[in-house]
Amino acid sequence: MDATGIFPAANLQFMDKDGATDRSLYPLHRCKILHLVRHAQGIHNLEEMANSKTSPQLFDAKLSPLGWNQVDNLRQRVNACGLLKSIELVITSPLLRTMQTAAGVFGCHNLTDGMDVTPLMVADVNSGQEAISSLNCPPFMAVELCQERLGVNTCDKRRSISEYKKIFPAIDFSLIESDDDNLWMPDVRESDEDLAARGMKFMSWLWTRKEKEIAVVTHSAFLFHTLREFGNRCHPSMKTEICKFFTNCELRSMVLVDESFWNLQHDRIRFCNYRPSWRNSLWC
Repeated sequence: MDATGIFPAANLQFMDKDGATDRSLYPLHRCKILHLVRHAQGIHNLEEMANSKTSPQLFDAKLSPLGWNQVDNLRQRVNACGLLKSIELVITSPLLRTMQTAAGVFGCHNLTDGMDVTPLMVADVNSGQEAISSLNCPPFMAVELCQERLGVNTCDKRRSISEYKKIFPAIDFSLIESDDDNLWMPDVRESDEDLAARGMKFMSWLWTRKEKEIAVVTHSAFLFHTLREFGNRCHPSMKTEICKFFTNCELRSMVLVDESFWNLQHDRIRFCNYRPSWRNSLWC
């Protein structure tokens, strides 16, 4: 369903008085609704850390106190509008700040004593963050394809999966083959082209999922370079909407469409629709 309340239901096109096509409808089974989220503010996003991205103290950067406030605000909005009830799967990059954001926004904060429910995130005594339950939540899955730009910056290097499993017991890490981060290189930074190609590989994999409404919690550079690959046949203003830079903890909902069934010259998927976003958890 788009911002007007109309959901693509058939491959029909509307003509204006001059016969020009300006709107389309698509079969529901050819569409997926994606709720794209950039992680909340991490300690590496602080102004004083702008030139310290390679510092060992920023290894696998965690959320800042402001970041946790952003998470709380977005969670309230997501629950108030009923969005959480429609999401079938939450996919997250396997970095600490994205998994903290995913658990905080889409997890259950109404913990009930005595219930045997696997925690989505365990309590952190150092930061004072309480445990988050997986009760009545969609499944969570960590996927390396949507990780941040690889290499050089220590804030973008993940810790071992063995360690993550202790922090996030209910997240599914089964698609990650290596316990250690073998993709991150200390002296080679992933190029824009390679990042975009990885993003498109992720989108192609995403299309094979059975779920129709999916939340993806990831990173600014990954989103920017991946979304730039879409919207090339749209009006420039739509292209700008699709790929403009995400702020921390911003959520944008888009519709992903398989066009290959009606246009044999274009065997790729694309975003065809845009819905309002939450920027820092506020309507914009």
